[in-house]
Amino acid sequence: MTRYPSDRLAEEVAFLSYYFHWPYEQVMAMDHQERLRWVGELSRLNSQRNQIQQEAARRP
Repeated sequence: MTRYPSDRLAEEVAFLSYYFHWPYEQVMAMDHQERLRWVGELSRLNSQRNQIQQEAARRP
């Protein structure tokens, strides 16, 4: 059985806790797939926001 890398788990917990203000216990209570889904959704939203900000900065 392969164990999930603890560094990666820590990154996911920190990412979700930082942006959603979720406590450690709540993030750790999620199963791996649920946690990855939230990480993916948040990453997608951040990418969209960054793209909008970059486009706005280019406008005269």
